[in-house]
Amino acid sequence: MPSTDLHELEITEAAHLIRSRELSPVELTEHMLRRIEQLEPRLHAYALVTADVAREQARAAEAEIAAGRHKGPLHGIPIGLKDLHYTRGIPTAAGMRIHRDFRPAFDGTVVRRLREAGTVLLGKLQLTEGAFADHHPDVVAPVNPWGAELWSGASSSGSGVAMAAGLALGATGTDTGGSIRFPCAANGVTGLKPTWGRVSRHGAFELAASLDHIGPMCRSAADCGAMLAAMAGPDPDDPTAVHLPVPDYLAADASHLRGVRIGVDEDWNGLGADTPTLQALGDAQQALASLGAHMRRVKAPDSDPVVADWSPHCAVETAVAHEATYPLRRDAYGPGLAGLIDLAREVTAARYQKMLLRRRDYAGRLEALFQDVDLLLVPAQPVSLLTIARKEAMVGSPEALALLLRFTAPFDMSGSPTITLPGGITPQGTPVVFQLVSRHFAEDLLVRAGRAFQRETDWHRWRPAL
Repeated sequence: MPSTDLHELEITEAAHLIRSRELSPVELTEHMLRRIEQLEPRLHAYALVTADVAREQARAAEAEIAAGRHKGPLHGIPIGLKDLHYTRGIPTAAGMRIHRDFRPAFDGTVVRRLREAGTVLLGKLQLTEGAFADHHPDVVAPVNPWGAELWSGASSSGSGVAMAAGLALGATGTDTGGSIRFPCAANGVTGLKPTWGRVSRHGAFELAASLDHIGPMCRSAADCGAMLAAMAGPDPDDPTAVHLPVPDYLAADASHLRGVRIGVDEDWNGLGADTPTLQALGDAQQALASLGAHMRRVKAPDSDPVVADWSPHCAVETAVAHEATYPLRRDAYGPGLAGLIDLAREVTAARYQKMLLRRRDYAGRLEALFQDVDLLLVPAQPVSLLTIARKEAMVGSPEALALLLRFTAPFDMSGSPTITLPGGITPQGTPVVFQLVSRHFAEDLLVRAGRAFQRETDWHRWRPAL
């Protein structure tokens, strides 16, 4: 295979070549490091490139495979970690000025599990301050490779840019209000937000404990399944990580979706959604139906109350997460994260209790919907072509912000798993994505549906012209 194509490989493709000894982990890693060196100065996807670590791990992987100790589909695969995962001895800043010199004494659970699976660490990927909405003023934000004027997504922006630009074969992301799905939408990549509790949060900087989800961002649904299999599972260091077996996410037959019931609420999907988004949803319906899925009209539960509650709810949990440094070191915080924490002061105990009740009510109604369908087809964001300027204007308007969060925040409030899939291209040549949502802990079905859709279409293989 020509070396110029190595950065375009999906994990599953590279894994096959590595296992058959047609591709060396060292060769692949060196190629990726050269590409990072070439493109990183204008894309700023990485907070830190760990070239020495990558070379050492690639040599170790090559030696292990040569000795017959192959660990699985991630062995020798170069990846990036969102820079909020504790990584032993390596600076881990979470996009924050006050943590620039922090070097953890241990690996977080996700980091350890991916290392044990044989991955090669290319570096730590840039994120917004504390994984909230905006980058710290001292940080250069990642640049969307589809266009510098376009938003690169929320907190997992570095992960989205790295995947779209071929600066890693896989990446981690986190999602509290949409921060796996927004960067996937902005950069045209595939992402999997697991059920809350499916992946341990031990050793990851916290934004809002009961809303934070950790998941993979990749080029394909199959790659997401391979990464999630290594990341998921119970953890004695995180009692909220569920004690359920981790499926083989690539075992199911993805040649068809016969018998799978997919719900569509056209009224809810259409409210505020632009033409390319609706076109992508319509095309996705046709593709999924052609695979044998049963498309059903449904009425989704009213999500407006939990969307309105998301910001104050997140603010309260964020204030708790930062109580050791805020307001003590307020001058080191950027305006966005500081403003969120200040919002917590306005939330009374009675108001917070009402938010909890509304959250439980919505989650229960959504779970009831999954008695009648297996998946729910929805947009990932209502605006397909989102410039930085337009995103800033939306954040400044409560009504526009609610529209932006309309299809993401509800599934963080409910803890539901979703997969984000590229599904089209705008007239301007930028990507459009959509989501499939499932009942709790049905990530295996999401991966199967995503794999089937991506066998039928090639939108996930479209790349920006770099």
